[in-house]
Amino acid sequence: MALRVLEVVAAEGNVETILAAAKKHAAIDAWRFAKIGDERVNVRILAATDAVQPLIDTLQAALGGDETARIILIPALATLPEVKDGEDEARKAKPLPAAREELYAEVAQGAEINNTFLLLVLLSTLVAALGLLADNIAVVIGAMVIAPLLGPNLAFAFGAALGDRRLMLNALRTNLIGIGLTIGITVLAGRLVPLDFASKELLARTTVSYASVVIALASGAAAVLSLTSGLSSTLVGVMVAVALLPPAVTFGLMLGAGDMTRALGAGTLLAVNLVSINLSAQVVLLSRGIKPRTWWEKQGAKQSVALSMILWALLLAILIIAISFEGIHFLR
Repeated sequence: MALRVLEVVAAEGNVETILAAAKKHAAIDAWRFAKIGDERVNVRILAATDAVQPLIDTLQAALGGDETARIILIPALATLPEVKDGEDEARKAKPLPAAREELYAEVAQGAEINNTFLLLVLLSTLVAALGLLADNIAVVIGAMVIAPLLGPNLAFAFGAALGDRRLMLNALRTNLIGIGLTIGITVLAGRLVPLDFASKELLARTTVSYASVVIALASGAAAVLSLTSGLSSTLVGVMVAVALLPPAVTFGLMLGAGDMTRALGAGTLLAVNLVSINLSAQVVLLSRGIKPRTWWEKQGAKQSVALSMILWALLLAILIIAISFEGIHFLR
């Protein structure tokens, strides 16, 4: 069973309220840990992961008037005696989502533009370009391992689910800068380096098929599932990079070389993958019940989720029509 420790710091008069909230949501254990100064106390609550979100929401509502209150969420790697699942088959059948605040802290980091992000984009772009030009799939895969493209896409979908426009704008800006930097570097490379059109890896990214849509949809869904289930996102990050980095690199190289037909094919593949990843990520977040705490925030989030899903679905429909259009041979 996945466990969390909630460390609650609040005014001493709120201790009974905190303990009552822990009991209401069937926390495994709760205790007054220490007194802080003359007026505040520290209460710790041990709870299963699925009880954490409603418990946090209740505590936030109860402690809203306490300006000194703070809730700290800590992963509990193990506890003795061991807490057993028992025969809760429903819990075993469905992975438990992490708390909304925990997920927010993680995805918000992926929406930040910093020197590390820019350097990883630069390095992954150069490695991917060399791998594509040399027709070396192992080098291309190596580039996708270090590509930081998962973060901003997850952050955008998560921001839409919560109606958080600031997070959405930060994620959109980071994504545009990352992909724009990739395309800018490869346009320059395409002008300076003669392209080897015998490279199968390079030419494979200038065509689009229905399989491309399926792969990208699966990538976005897997990314959100790994995030909400607390699983490692490393391999999923590679999967997302598979869908975004090589097409972006190919698009830039073809633009630089002046091959507009193949550039259009690579650009269409990039657009299909980008739209599909965000659409499936949004759908999975909705199915996992990721939403804000207050009623007003939920109303705003419903609007942002509806608009973003309609936009992504409409764009994907247009791109699928383009793929199936018989006159556009480079998309086949």
